[in-house]
Amino acid sequence: MLNFSSTVRRAGMVLTAAGFLLAATACQQPVDISRADVSAWKKDALPAASGIVLEDSGKILDRDPIVKDAQNVAAGQYTLTMACDGGGKAFFAVSTGGQQIADAGAACNGSRETVKIKIPAAGAVIISTSSVDAPLIYAYQLAPATS
Repeated sequence: MLNFSSTVRRAGMVLTAAGFLLAATACQQPVDISRADVSAWKKDALPAASGIVLEDSGKILDRDPIVKDAQNVAAGQYTLTMACDGGGKAFFAVSTGGQQIADAGAACNGSRETVKIKIPAAGAVIISTSSVDAPLIYAYQLAPATS
């Protein structure tokens, strides 16, 4: 015969333990952007790459875009590798010759995102980094595609 009191007691203990576990994970502190060491974080966030033609990293503290450019970038296939942390999402708009050629995003959870980009003609390349989820930290690099 089934003993309901012990079954109910076990179920109560399991639910209580699950509640404590849920409460503990919900209380984890987000990345403290004001104290983040962006250089150290970038070393772990992005892979080593050769031939980087444009890169940047830093903190987005408000919703204003951060714009960087590189002159005399050769036409060809490139890989844009991006990472961010702090919550939300960061956006990376790539343009050349007055035309936007890529619009990519990265989830700000410490993971790395990549996108292949074709630069149609030699010239200046501009990358605008922005987020509506500020504050956060970000890093990216644009390098010739390896395959």
